[in-house]
Amino acid sequence: MTTVPTAVARPEGTVADTVRRLAGAQKGAQGAPAYSRFVNRRLGRVLAALAFHARLTPNAVTGISAVCTFTGIAVLALLPPSWPMGLAVALLLALGYALDSADGQLARLRGGGSPAGEWLDHMVDALKIASLHLALLIGLYRSETVDAVWLLLPLAFSVVDVVHFFVTLLNDALRAAHGGTSRAARTSGQRPSVLRSLLVLPTDYGLLCLVFVLLGAPQVFLAAYGLMFLGTAGYLAVASVKWYREMGRLSA
Repeated sequence: MTTVPTAVARPEGTVADTVRRLAGAQKGAQGAPAYSRFVNRRLGRVLAALAFHARLTPNAVTGISAVCTFTGIAVLALLPPSWPMGLAVALLLALGYALDSADGQLARLRGGGSPAGEWLDHMVDALKIASLHLALLIGLYRSETVDAVWLLLPLAFSVVDVVHFFVTLLNDALRAAHGGTSRAARTSGQRPSVLRSLLVLPTDYGLLCLVFVLLGAPQVFLAAYGLMFLGTAGYLAVASVKWYREMGRLSA
């Protein structure tokens, strides 16, 4: 989203027509984790079409996404773990994530986005990443459902997730500043790898949203949550070596 549209496009046809138009315009998400690629983008497409026909702005969709996400985070921190609570958290977070995909697609339907809209989107994402695991820590501490040592897990996951989010944005900024090729440009025309999407599934925020369903059985939840932490931390460690070498080549 880099340009401000000079005129807002008017909805034509049905919502289904708009969904098909979006599907035809989108390219495969090279390397995106499986849930984000195969489920969330499609949900976002439908929500973007509905928002387009409702004459909502991308910033309004970002705002609705934030309300869903932070309501889920508040529930996570304030209510004791149970199956209904876990289901509510998972649904709220997943809906917020789908709307997060929808705002960018809606901006393209309307002719483009704005720097302010992109800033708002990233700001909401940063706040979400920084607070989600800490809300889990607070909720587990308040409910006293697990031994205190397990509270270190969401604390460690928070560090890994924040660093992962930051370094992803930093990589793009450094490539742009030093004449590097963006990830999108490097993968343009390549067939998206299904295998890679499955291999990086532990880093998938969408899958993390669904894992919260298991809060009704805290030990089962912690096992699944811990596996996602290990997968994300391992990916970050390996990818960081590759990214450091890439950044070194930019100054050569």
